Amino acid sequence: MTSSNESSAIREQIFAVVRDHRPRVMAGLIRALRDFDVAEDALQDALAAALVQWPRDGVPSSPRAWLLKTAHHKAIDELRRRQRHKEKNAELGTTGLEVADSIRETGEETIRDDMLRLMFTCCHPALSLHAQVALTLRTIAGLTVEEIARAFLVPVPTMAQRLVRAKNKIRAARIPYRVPASHEIEARVEGILTVVYLVFNEGYTATTGEQLMRAELCRHAIWLGRELGELFPQRGDVAGLLALMLLQDSRREARVGPGGELVRLEEQDRTQWDTPQIQEGCALTRDALRFAPRSSYALQAAIAALHAEAIAPEDTDWPQIVALYGELWKLNPTPVVALNRAAAVAMAEGPAAGLELMAELEEPLGQYFLFHSARADLHRRSGNTAAARVAYARAIELCDNERERSFLETQLGTLREGNR
Repeated sequence: MTSSNESSAIREQIFAVVRDHRPRVMAGLIRALRDFDVAEDALQDALAAALVQWPRDGVPSSPRAWLLKTAHHKAIDELRRRQRHKEKNAELGTTGLEVADSIRETGEETIRDDMLRLMFTCCHPALSLHAQVALTLRTIAGLTVEEIARAFLVPVPTMAQRLVRAKNKIRAARIPYRVPASHEIEARVEGILTVVYLVFNEGYTATTGEQLMRAELCRHAIWLGRELGELFPQRGDVAGLLALMLLQDSRREARVGPGGELVRLEEQDRTQWDTPQIQEGCALTRDALRFAPRSSYALQAAIAALHAEAIAPEDTDWPQIVALYGELWKLNPTPVVALNRAAAVAMAEGPAAGLELMAELEEPLGQYFLFHSARADLHRRSGNTAAARVAYARAIELCDNERERSFLETQLGTLREGNR
């Protein structure tokens, strides 16, 4: 008999395989079925089947083909059960053949085309930017509605309604599943870049769960960034986004300690940073900054490059980082940019200067745990232990990631012990 621990390990292995292949399977299913909901339900049914069969028979040599074929059969069964109208029966025969052919003939070029078609469909200008981002995060990245809602800082029911409306609009407007012509692409690039950025952010610091990072999301986002770079080699925002992701991801191994705990930037072992990735990211940053006007992604990449090039924490060029955040604020005047600038000012001029700027952000960022975490750190550094404890406690209350919460609890515990 298989122990409960072994069963749990097998299930986690299966979920990991599915997460890795999910975007490409979804893209292939939607190409064939032309229906987001049917494709998503079919993939969930295929996962349920995998949880039964794979522990018994082993993970297949081609998990993606297995998932695609199984999901296809599940979708056909569901469509037949619905029997909505006579035209659906005629459609079934064509759809079945189309998916079967894709399983036999699918190669990397077909997968790439499917992914690009899906990205451009989700980011059609007929949809609002928020709907484009939410739909692609749900469809390609496989984020839950709850995770997407947290990324947008909106209630879960609001996000669920956005997703339903987006799918209905695609269906009602008969939005085509294809890569658009060159003159149509411009209107969709902003949404696609935002999508890729949010996918990476969710992977770099997961909003929920036991792990600090979701490496597969970072990989998907960087892959998408490279694909966009091939499509748009003369765009500074595309180069800037890829540079930013590469530079941030270069610190991945050093961000997590032996026990899975979060390691702050200034405490990381910089010998663990990925040097080739940093070199590529810095080169892309230089390219991105040559384009005028500078994009917000290029500016963020420049900030990340300054961190990456510092041999030690004390070598970081904080005044230059403050200046770049000032330029970024002019382009993107959001509370989160203001928070990051305040943190940089604190490093350049001292905790008091940062706290003064953060005081203005209480209302817009009161439900954002990183705001309270940043403020707690500055209170700690300035010697105001009581205020630091209050801010850490609020950050812990709002944090849904177990690794982040554990780090904050450790910081709070250290303050309490030091006050005895």
